[in-house]
Amino acid sequence: MRRLLLFTLVLTTMNVTAAADYAEPEKCPRLPNFPDPLTTPSGKKWTTPADWTQQGRSELRELFQHYMYGRYPTVKPAVSAQLLFEDPSAYHGKITLREYAVTLAKGTQPVHVLLALPNGRSGPVPTFVGLNFTGNHTLTDHPKVRIPTEWMRPSPVVQKNRATAAGRGVSHRWPLETITGRGYALATAYYGEIVPDDAKVDGGLKAVLMARPATDVPGDATGAIMSWAWGLHRMVDHLTTVPEVDAKKIAAVGHSRLGKTALLAAAFDERIAVAFPSQSGCGGAGPSRNHNPKAETVKRITTAFPHWFAPNFSRFADDTARLPFDQHELVALVAPRPVLFTCATEDQWANPPGQFEVLQAATPVYRLLGVEGLQATTFPAENQLIASRLGYWVRPGKHDMSPADWQTYLTFADQWLR
Repeated sequence: MRRLLLFTLVLTTMNVTAAADYAEPEKCPRLPNFPDPLTTPSGKKWTTPADWTQQGRSELRELFQHYMYGRYPTVKPAVSAQLLFEDPSAYHGKITLREYAVTLAKGTQPVHVLLALPNGRSGPVPTFVGLNFTGNHTLTDHPKVRIPTEWMRPSPVVQKNRATAAGRGVSHRWPLETITGRGYALATAYYGEIVPDDAKVDGGLKAVLMARPATDVPGDATGAIMSWAWGLHRMVDHLTTVPEVDAKKIAAVGHSRLGKTALLAAAFDERIAVAFPSQSGCGGAGPSRNHNPKAETVKRITTAFPHWFAPNFSRFADDTARLPFDQHELVALVAPRPVLFTCATEDQWANPPGQFEVLQAATPVYRLLGVEGLQATTFPAENQLIASRLGYWVRPGKHDMSPADWQTYLTFADQWLR
């Protein structure tokens, strides 16, 4: 299917195409079905792996930046790290726990990265990296882990949008003993240190990441999800310098809006070996062309959370058929690396059946690159893991990142990272 947009440049890098080279959202051709991921905007087919890797990826990355997530931040990274503490005998000697203050760019406040390493392992280990909602101190009751001083969303352990000591160890979403017990490390940071999850709050790296050259138009301004993905990439920069971390076996993981972040981060950084977007729904693993009446829509998400995306994305809210891409092509940007979508039956807002369709539609790109994609043709039963390179798992229950989810991540990682 042809996607006739008003630009003809060969896109070879991020941040090179002027807004004038794109059609206005309201003038993009209507495509009721998923666009063909192997077809260029001018109608040319990508027919070889070289076509895809040398041109297809860069073109798609440009489309996602301009119309959906905003520009990948142009601020020059200047990553450095200060070790704040190390406890080699945490959790009864099973875990080495560290926290670093990692500076991501010159002149900015550091992001605090908690690293949990399994003891008793020889050589570097595969590592999960992801952003958390509630602060590193909520993952463990270790007294040396920093309590964030940055703005935080309301919760029972937050007072006046600031974390408190009452939050130590309250989160079940990052089971350190389970992860390290299977031989993996975990690196995580509070997402609000990169960009606060509120358009009205200034802080973190927001002033740097949101800065735009005067010649640019605001339609593709950097959104929060792209900013969080950029921050996750800088965490990967740091992890590649840690001797205990296997730099070739880094997996991005995140839940909900941070699942969107994990998937986008993998699409824009090939150092990420596997992606685990948990119940990421609309704007992540869920399609914009939505046929599930119970699922979140582009109109709803851009109304409630406009700061997550480029302003252009909201202009498709009433007619998503005009989007020149859909989320299967974000998955295609990860190819040929593995991706596991995880969902929950009662979380129809995140669109479990739509996420399955996204994996099906991304499979042709994986096949072009000589590997299998999704090895299933029907929606699976609860707790039935589809462990192909494009994997899928749905469990009973609601919107959460649970211990059961982590057992599934680890099983999938054993297959693709060992």
